[in-house]
Amino acid sequence: MTSQTSRFAADQPPKLCYEYLTEQARALFGTHPFASQLSEDQAARLLPEYLAMSQAFPYLQAGSQRDLIFDAMYHNRDIARDLEVTSVVANFISWDETGGHGRILQGGNAALPDILLTENFHSNLLKKDASRLLGRAILPNYSSRTKQYLHSLYAGLSSKDALVRCAYMVAFELHAADMIQSLWTALVKTFKAKSEDLEYFRSHVGGEDPAEKYHGEMTGRLIGELVQPDRSDRFLNEFLRAYGLSVQWCRDLTSTAARAVDDHSEIEHHGSCHCGSVKFYVSAPRELSGARCNCSICQMSGFLHLLVTGDKLRIERGEEVLTTYQFNKNIAGHTFCRVCGVKPFYRPRSNPSGFSVNIRCLDRRTVALARITEFDGEHWEKALVSMHKDPESCFEDQRSELEWRAQ
Repeated sequence: MTSQTSRFAADQPPKLCYEYLTEQARALFGTHPFASQLSEDQAARLLPEYLAMSQAFPYLQAGSQRDLIFDAMYHNRDIARDLEVTSVVANFISWDETGGHGRILQGGNAALPDILLTENFHSNLLKKDASRLLGRAILPNYSSRTKQYLHSLYAGLSSKDALVRCAYMVAFELHAADMIQSLWTALVKTFKAKSEDLEYFRSHVGGEDPAEKYHGEMTGRLIGELVQPDRSDRFLNEFLRAYGLSVQWCRDLTSTAARAVDDHSEIEHHGSCHCGSVKFYVSAPRELSGARCNCSICQMSGFLHLLVTGDKLRIERGEEVLTTYQFNKNIAGHTFCRVCGVKPFYRPRSNPSGFSVNIRCLDRRTVALARITEFDGEHWEKALVSMHKDPESCFEDQRSELEWRAQ
């Protein structure tokens, strides 16, 4: 069978063929970051961010031509050829990522109604693989670094410059082949899993006829359509820039996961009320895990809870300006600064010997990030009983991340 590459390579500068671009990327960026040894803890931190990318990508790719279409509508002009070809490839990739192409290959046109079975979305296959490996379900983690990467990726995929659109589409797909293969190999080794059991990875790069190869060749075919010989150097530069964007995101994920696993130590965070009359220290990790409660007082005050034992908090100054408010069962002691009215910490009724610290009152320069989980404090007693039976069951299945970074 003649490959797509050999059919179009003769009509374009030889150095811009599929294989050449892959060689150039590997020569410049080296071994993929995911090829390094991962611990189980590192994999557990990496996979939610990878899932976020996998989940978002087909939607970003599908919507990437939107502004170009509106531009044509606004100027009342015909759709250009370059937009037609990038759109048709983008549409197919989105169709494939959401399971449509595989479903039709298996069942023909009669299987078309089955596209509503969204468990066949590739991101949902990844969820199942991750659950099998980790022994628990995961949620996507749209951290600041992942959101920044996806915004930058979308900017390239939606560029008005057809050469840039082409470069980003080709780069993403060629990188994806190396990325998925590297992560597959690493996860199998880390968890001592059977490679054939990981459906997401097997469907992309496994078997005798892997799908990712065709994604790369399809996007590579765009080069012959959109890149004139005198623009080949510029295309190569744009391609390598786009490829490097994806590689850097993967490097960031692996390095962050490694730092998080290696550093479980606590540091001293400084905090204060709004006016500064009350200052305190609290010992906690750089990455904080907190809760947002929906009880009456927390909703009004916007308090974000960091629960610590009594020995973790020390008041530096201002204890004399603290005033205590109690209500309902008069167990919790809500301490406020009487000057500015802010509640920097208090004694919660769930742990009256400890403290709940308001994450919003901490100096952000020492907080790497804060993962916030929703707590059903409106039904406090029921939630607390559930917590004793199952610590996770009292939390809503929603998590967010405060994008605070050490300066």
